[in-house]
Amino acid sequence: MKNCVIIQSGGPTAAINASLAGVVYKAKEMGYDRIYGAINGIAGVLRHHLIDLTERLSDPEFLDKLMVTPAMYLGSCRNRMPDPIAEPAQYEQMFSFFKEKEIVAFFGIGGNDSMDTVAKLSAYAAKVNSPIRVMGVPKTIDNDLMQIDHTPGFGSAAKYVATSLLEMAHDTMIYPVKSITIVEIMGRDAGWLTAASALARTSYSNAPQLIYLPEVPFSITECIEDTEKLLRERNSVVIAISEGIRDKEGNYISASDSAVDKFGHQQLSGAGKALEHILGQAIGVKIRSVELNIPQRCGTHLASQTDLLEARALGEYGVELAEKGETGLMASLERISDEPYKVSYKGVSVAEVANGVRNVPREFINERGNDVNEKMLSYLRPLILGEPKITYENGLPEFLDVSHLLSSVTF
Repeated sequence: MKNCVIIQSGGPTAAINASLAGVVYKAKEMGYDRIYGAINGIAGVLRHHLIDLTERLSDPEFLDKLMVTPAMYLGSCRNRMPDPIAEPAQYEQMFSFFKEKEIVAFFGIGGNDSMDTVAKLSAYAAKVNSPIRVMGVPKTIDNDLMQIDHTPGFGSAAKYVATSLLEMAHDTMIYPVKSITIVEIMGRDAGWLTAASALARTSYSNAPQLIYLPEVPFSITECIEDTEKLLRERNSVVIAISEGIRDKEGNYISASDSAVDKFGHQQLSGAGKALEHILGQAIGVKIRSVELNIPQRCGTHLASQTDLLEARALGEYGVELAEKGETGLMASLERISDEPYKVSYKGVSVAEVANGVRNVPREFINERGNDVNEKMLSYLRPLILGEPKITYENGLPEFLDVSHLLSSVTF
């Protein structure tokens, strides 16, 4: 038998299921007998909790619906795997299970921490001379993966952010009173998603007027000065900030405590609320803060068709790499041109991706550090183009049933 197993892990996106659709489609096309999906990432592999995705293909609409179903069809986890050389016990268990299920290829769809898992599985496979090919397929709304021009999930999240800011801009214009609206956007270490708020600007609105990213130290004094200057010229000011903005000493402008997750990442929340308090005290006008939160990462109704198609293509390419005998790679893409927009696909070492962060280049940000420039806009514009076809039932989008995520039954 020629079988494979797929996991999804980390944070969800509007495009990660499109990558899953790509892996499933290409695996079937290339003759895999059974295509297993692990429920809740690598934790599902350890618990032997799999579903047979091959059976889902009996529904001719399955892959099309999977493409536009938000979040993660297979569920997720944030398990940090131990060092495969120093602590091999869990890897021995998994590879024994792989042998039992006649698994010849493993596909991990995820971001930085997920690529860490893929890299460790690949290292263990090399150590024990396993023939199993281990492949990574990228995703993250943060757009901070190394060795790739942009990551699946980012384009759709960027489109959601820009649309939301445009709608908010209209809202702020209706009253002839001085006001400040602060919009907090995801991005702990990289400000790509917050930068996408600049796409909301139109011929009649330049909101957001101020954009602050983690790549430039945040100055409260300068922010107050910039906001006051704008309020002398206009009634409403919209400010877009990354959740990870920090001062020159590296302290987060956040209302959260210092809790960290299993990967050592500080758990952030409240940057917008903290800035609302600061500006409210300093300026004294009507002020509110908005945290886009979960919708920015799962808003498939505002997905970018470009993003979904690239996500699927990367899933398919990951299978093609595995069929060529490659292992320890992540399917990647590089941009050939902006106009016309064109990309090409390649494989890169997953070890060079895992645990790295690709920040916004300083040359994409203006000198004062409170806005982005045309270089950033040229980079962003192609990524949000196109709208997927979504079917509706009773006025709501029709997504795939994911009740299998509620089951604790093991395969």
